[in-house]
Amino acid sequence: MPGMRAKVLSTLAGQLGNPHGVLGKGVALVLNRGNRGLIEAAAGAATGATVADIGFGGGVGLELLLARPAADGVVHGVEISPDMLARARARFARAIEAGRLRLDAGSLTALPFTDDSLDAAITVNTIYFLPDLDAACAELARVVRPGGKLVIGIGDPDAMTKMPFTAYGFTLRPVAEVSAALERAGCTVTHQQLPGRPIPAHLLVATPR
Repeated sequence: MPGMRAKVLSTLAGQLGNPHGVLGKGVALVLNRGNRGLIEAAAGAATGATVADIGFGGGVGLELLLARPAADGVVHGVEISPDMLARARARFARAIEAGRLRLDAGSLTALPFTDDSLDAAITVNTIYFLPDLDAACAELARVVRPGGKLVIGIGDPDAMTKMPFTAYGFTLRPVAEVSAALERAGCTVTHQQLPGRPIPAHLLVATPR
């Protein structure tokens, strides 16, 4: 039934952009498993003591950043989904109590940080849900200090076009378009291609000037 299939795929796409409810719990597990390799690469490129995972979803990025040795380091997590925030608050309660993790509601175009307050920020598989890429890149560049690292991970857009759910609410941009938006935000950008199945990935590491 074409109508039912479209409804299921639309629901899945909406959950990927904003996991919530009972279904969101399952989506969080899938995101952690499916995105782990790309998130590991992003976290590995994010140097410094004060780092943030923007749109952390299931929380594997928070886990990886918290596991890094950093004296007096603080990990920030920003998420648009209230359910994912609640999940992270329960899962990482000890790190929050110790002052090592701070969680806030927010989005890529409205981050709860002052200018130049982060050494690094990562965001993985989030920009598909943005209507204004330039605004998001400018906001990320605003909060990461000059010389810091702003890391964006995305699935290969050509491969993602073949996934049935991406026709519903996803904006799949060429890698060069994302890189150009970061450059317009005042960053120097390097590009890494990462193998993966079924979707290879790209890592854009931007340094605000």
